[in-house]
Amino acid sequence: MLLTRTIPVLLLHGHGLNKTRQFDYWKYLGDPVNAVRIFNEKEVDELIVLDIDASREGFGPRIKEIVELAGECFMPMCYGGGITDLEQIKRLLSEGIEKVSLNTAVHTTPSLVEKAARDFGSQSIVVSIDVRRNADGRYSVFSNCGRKDRGIDPVAFAVQAKNLGAGEIMLYDIDRDGMKNGYNLELIKAVSDAVDIPVIACGGAGRLEHLSEAISAGAHAVAAGSLFVLIGRLDAVLISYPPQAELEKLYAGSGVFA
Repeated sequence: MLLTRTIPVLLLHGHGLNKTRQFDYWKYLGDPVNAVRIFNEKEVDELIVLDIDASREGFGPRIKEIVELAGECFMPMCYGGGITDLEQIKRLLSEGIEKVSLNTAVHTTPSLVEKAARDFGSQSIVVSIDVRRNADGRYSVFSNCGRKDRGIDPVAFAVQAKNLGAGEIMLYDIDRDGMKNGYNLELIKAVSDAVDIPVIACGGAGRLEHLSEAISAGAHAVAAGSLFVLIGRLDAVLISYPPQAELEKLYAGSGVFA
């Protein structure tokens, strides 16, 4: 059985699906419902949906649109964006979302992670850690969709998130987002070595080989946007996902089979 999860990431901007580069430079991809239907056909392991507008503009989850997506989604779905309280988490989970991803709220209300893990189980709570190099050249945690430097070391923050009750860490390298030059293996290893909960690597995948590199570096799962929604030098829009047999072969040397 294949244990490693390979997860497409869909970014909501406005009422459409978009892809960013370094959390900027929006490229419109189309209707998110159509993308979800295609991923259903391709039998993806899991899906992460992030509403970037909610974090940037400061509004809560757009429940109606998220419920529509969840209704079309035949695989486990994780949602993040604008979540600030327990009632929102309860509503999302009751509407068929399997996990919620918390980012900015972890900084403003860290007790939310503790309360959510207590009420709904750690397996439902993902803490998303956005990282980039700051002006001093050091890795730092950012929030508010990459706009606010929190001045926190990502390894220390991952440990804090785990201690608060997070069931998973999504480690997102902003500098590599959409660049297709591979994951930040150094950062993945440092965070994975520091916590005993699953780490989802995100940011930088441009080839399938990059996925296995991240797993070898210590990630428990790999997430990607561009790799699964764009193709070619000109970044034409194409929703794709490799067959499970190809993923099994890809991960064969990474020790991920039961």
